[in-house]
Amino acid sequence: MKISNNSTKRVRAACMALLGTFAGGANAQKAGDNVVSLGWFHIMPQDSSTPMTTYVTPQPIDTPLRLPSAFTSSGTGLSTNNADTLGLVFSHFLTDHVAVTTVAGVPPTFKIKGHGSIVPPGPAGALGTENLDDPSNEPIVKSVRQWSPAMMIQYYFNSATARFRPFVGIGVSYNFFTNLKLNPNFITSTQNNLGSVLAAGAARPGVTSVSAKASPSWAPVFNAGASYDFSQHWGVSASVTYIPLKSRSTVYVRAADGTLLGTTQAQLTADPIITYVALSYKF
Repeated sequence: MKISNNSTKRVRAACMALLGTFAGGANAQKAGDNVVSLGWFHIMPQDSSTPMTTYVTPQPIDTPLRLPSAFTSSGTGLSTNNADTLGLVFSHFLTDHVAVTTVAGVPPTFKIKGHGSIVPPGPAGALGTENLDDPSNEPIVKSVRQWSPAMMIQYYFNSATARFRPFVGIGVSYNFFTNLKLNPNFITSTQNNLGSVLAAGAARPGVTSVSAKASPSWAPVFNAGASYDFSQHWGVSASVTYIPLKSRSTVYVRAADGTLLGTTQAQLTADPIITYVALSYKF
């Protein structure tokens, strides 16, 4: 069977087009390009905590309980859980190798567990011990949303025509927390134990109120990963990020008239490792 020259040329053209598809060419990122990716964050805190310290508001009169201005309950602490959430990342390439990247997404929700017992010193300890390990108190924070918008400078290896491009990045994130919801059982337990002791020590009768917050903070961001373009506009990316993150959690106890009776604080070091897998679009 004889194959015509035209058929041979068409086969060659098809092969060249197929090779061009896999070769990369102009499909990779270059100066001036924008890349947006939508994917999934998996957040794994490597947590540790300081013991809880209770600070007692100075009182105008001395009572038999004789509470000190501050006391630390050894063996206490905080911990949190892993979380997953939807992420959105936008990168603008300043050069063929350097991109400025912003990171956002749906803020994940965490739970915070307490450990140990808050024990006031002296005779007050027999009246107001707060057992954080009581199953009804766990988690002491039922849910809290973490917001961590970040900005990074990333360096992409390989040439601007390569499909596969590893990268490293460094940046900064601002971390803050909203929608903190305490466990109702923990609130009641605190009112009946630590709260009642603080109220008695201040000679302020009535049911106390309990609230909490977590402090915001700035933290550096360290990032590494790779991208792969499988067409002119579409690609995939994966990365690992580390944030040395610390936050101070504070529980406030107030008297029935609103007077602040005391606070209990602990510093939670989360230090999350965050993985990200995403589909990307270049324009």
